[in-house]
Amino acid sequence: MARNTRAKKTAEAPKTDIGAEIFESLRDLEKLKGIPVDYMVERLKQALTNAYKKDREDHKDVPAENVVVDLTEKGLSMRQVKIVVEEVEDPAQEIQLDAARNVNPDVQVGDPLSIPVDISKFGRIAAQTAKQVVIQGIREAERGMAYESYSSKSQELLTGTVLRIDPEGDVIVTVGTGNEAHNAVLRTSEQIPGETYQVGQKLRVYVLEARQGSRSTSVYVSRTHPNVVRRLFELETPEIADGQVEIRNIAREAGSRSKMAVRAAMEGIDPVGACVGPRGSRVAAVVEELHGEKIDIVVWSEDPCQYVKAALSPADVVSVELVPGQKACRVVVPDDQLSLAIGKEGQNARLAARLTGYKVDIKSVSAAAAPEAE
Repeated sequence: MARNTRAKKTAEAPKTDIGAEIFESLRDLEKLKGIPVDYMVERLKQALTNAYKKDREDHKDVPAENVVVDLTEKGLSMRQVKIVVEEVEDPAQEIQLDAARNVNPDVQVGDPLSIPVDISKFGRIAAQTAKQVVIQGIREAERGMAYESYSSKSQELLTGTVLRIDPEGDVIVTVGTGNEAHNAVLRTSEQIPGETYQVGQKLRVYVLEARQGSRSTSVYVSRTHPNVVRRLFELETPEIADGQVEIRNIAREAGSRSKMAVRAAMEGIDPVGACVGPRGSRVAAVVEELHGEKIDIVVWSEDPCQYVKAALSPADVVSVELVPGQKACRVVVPDDQLSLAIGKEGQNARLAARLTGYKVDIKSVSAAAAPEAE
């Protein structure tokens, strides 16, 4: 059957004079939660369409695209579009000619007919359906906004407040303020060993990632990541913030010790002195934030031997020799510096190796001389 789409005079759908009130509420919602008005208008239209389909048994098969909702500041109205036919085969989409002419006397077979819907007659179930769709829309918008916000904050250092401590040991930290406030997870594996937390405690955390789930956005943060040290020094050291000093690498064993290699990006700058600060104030601020973690700051060098020598600080080094064909080196230190160079449980040598990327074999002067004597 041919169906023409020429415009026909139709009855007006009864308008509810709540358009201005709805838009005022949506603008308040946008200010409060940052959810765009246009987004919520579409969700409301969807909610009303679903409510119409659930209102009566004969509405459930009506295609959503055949229900038109007009929502403006001037008012709210709804209409269902059906095709005029001689004999109805699909009541959800078709209307018999005689019945159609009760709505529009000029309508012809094949014409689309807009049938006004009285929204005020929706039942309790329909109204509840509309409410649930709107609530779901708000949650989805908040979840999407949280994901976008904290995805963009990945690798940033934020100040958070401890909200609660789970029995498994994970710490829930509230980060951000206002509309951007969100609960982040500080997992046990990302906590500094020996560090304790209390509800209401302020602490700085490094944003690892944001994951968007079906019901919520999960934000994961860390206190152990090497970049926690990097971001703290960027906050404390203006020379790093403005590019005069560059952090080249960091090796960290959280809660115990870190080594950081820095270089001057311009002549006349002491990179180590800049990070240490006047009377050690800058490095002291970082150490305090990390609850006493020791930090060695060394000068980065393009010369691997000089770099390794600096990385083994505070031990004195007699010589560094690269091993041909390997990314390794042999280091000789004074006899009385051997334990200092290796460090407690090998920590100093281990961090130096991670900082430089070279495997480090350390010997004392006497041990190195013994094979030569033999």
